[in-house]
Amino acid sequence: MISGRAVQGEPTRAFVAGDEMSVTLDLAAVKTAAPKKQSMIGMNRDELKAALAELGLPEKQIRMRVSQLWNWLYVNGVSDFDQMLNIAKGLRERLKDKFTLNRPEIVSEQVSSDGTRKWLFRFTDPEQPNMPPVDVETVYIPEEDRGTLCVSSQVGCTLTCTFCHTGTQKLVRNLTAGEIVSQVLMARERLGDFPGGTRPTDGVVPKEGMRAVTNVVMMGMGEPLYNYDHVKNAMLLMSDGDGISLSKRRITLSTSGVVPQIGKIGEETGVMLAISLHAVRDELRDELVPINKKWPIKDLLEACRNYPGVSNAKRITFEYVMLKGVNDSIADAKELVRLLDGIPAKINLIPFNPWPGSQYECSSWAQIEKFADVVNIAGYASPVRTPRGRDIFAACGQLKSETERLKKKDRDALAS
Repeated sequence: MISGRAVQGEPTRAFVAGDEMSVTLDLAAVKTAAPKKQSMIGMNRDELKAALAELGLPEKQIRMRVSQLWNWLYVNGVSDFDQMLNIAKGLRERLKDKFTLNRPEIVSEQVSSDGTRKWLFRFTDPEQPNMPPVDVETVYIPEEDRGTLCVSSQVGCTLTCTFCHTGTQKLVRNLTAGEIVSQVLMARERLGDFPGGTRPTDGVVPKEGMRAVTNVVMMGMGEPLYNYDHVKNAMLLMSDGDGISLSKRRITLSTSGVVPQIGKIGEETGVMLAISLHAVRDELRDELVPINKKWPIKDLLEACRNYPGVSNAKRITFEYVMLKGVNDSIADAKELVRLLDGIPAKINLIPFNPWPGSQYECSSWAQIEKFADVVNIAGYASPVRTPRGRDIFAACGQLKSETERLKKKDRDALAS
């Protein structure tokens, strides 16, 4: 006969005949795993429709409910189903049981002396709650007539560009469309961009009456075209005229040169294109931007010439970081002009932003001006990008979160 007393949270000690002892589990103390919930942030209309159909809503109601959800998610930016006051309470409860409106946790928020703002966001995947959270950085750059949000597409990066701090962080994972869009929603919330919101008093320059976030650049952590589907879906949500409603001409995708995807992303989204070029000779670009070994400069520029809609009204931006004694000679400037002949282009000259352990130095201001003169005389706009947010490591090429790659055995153990 088994006897013994269970202590909650501890195994039951059970004594059996023959003075043998066994240990059995107190089932009352075992916690049931919480059901996985899907986030509605990042869903498009078809996905919202499917979600409501899964709840058993009649077809005649679904269209109206999709419109309501869309407005709450992407126009009003709510983060709680209970704020959706034109949706019946019973349906709100059913939505809460199956879905989330999860936003990332703000780990830190820094404001530079020049008004640039950097967030470290922490994401937990509701569909894989046993996996550890991941961190990404998002940067907001205010100017008098615009506010540009630099959005990340991956946690870490695979490209290992030698001048880029992000390239020293190994890839952890891709971000979902919802996590990409959430960066925009969080920034708009923090900057008072939603109806009824309040602007912060520090660092925000755009005038009252203007949106704080007017432009988005996929130029943060990661290579966007290596996360193609999620990035495409996120940009389509950002540009939807009935939602976040950013003009496609105010959304820019920056790539280091994933040539096969360049034309495709242009066809499917219509957004602006920026190319991280940084060198005019393959042997140097192989070193600075190693993806060049797979798709060299000639192939990259051919894809640019064929980019859908490219014209003087829709120019491609070529980004060129100025590295002292590496790529900043007058001969380099002349070769850049020759290479871009016939491509409607703007050239952004980027003073190198130093980071700990980097092997490079920034070109002198005098040399940058000489380089810019060559490009300008050839007829190309070549603004020198003023470094922003250097004091909080928010400038171009300085982003790096604290998340590191999980070892495969750890991922497998957590997923099992």
